[in-house]
Amino acid sequence: MQEMKSAQSKSVDQMACSCLMGRVRILSRVLTGLYDEELRPFGIKGSQLNLLVVIAKQGPIRRMDIGNLIQLEPSTLTRNLQVMLKNRWVEEIDDGEDARGLPLVATGAGKALLDRVSPAWHRAQRKAQRLLGADGAALVLKVSGSLMDASIR
Repeated sequence: MQEMKSAQSKSVDQMACSCLMGRVRILSRVLTGLYDEELRPFGIKGSQLNLLVVIAKQGPIRRMDIGNLIQLEPSTLTRNLQVMLKNRWVEEIDDGEDARGLPLVATGAGKALLDRVSPAWHRAQRKAQRLLGADGAALVLKVSGSLMDASIR
């Protein structure tokens, strides 16, 4: 019994100290907080800005393709898109294909919002880079870029 507890305790210690998933989730929450704080005056969250940027750059783009590109669960994507559609930052366009998954594009209002939030995004970006350091920021960009490249293939 004591041996089993000791093995379990060792596993818990390892998980607590070196679990990559747990550490990345902490990092994600801290970085999200930095961006959300800067974006708050504009009525947009970092998660929504991320989607708006993807749609502005890649659009017209279908929900499924957005989810695959940025590894986003359908329910999270839908929840954020509802806010964005309501605020008219994005819109669905009829491309004559499958009406169940209409492509999305950034609207004039969405593009104008991107212009207005740019200084706030730059402030958040500088804070994040200071927090991570040059090597940490470069590693985040490298790993996430590789994941995004793999999802396009």
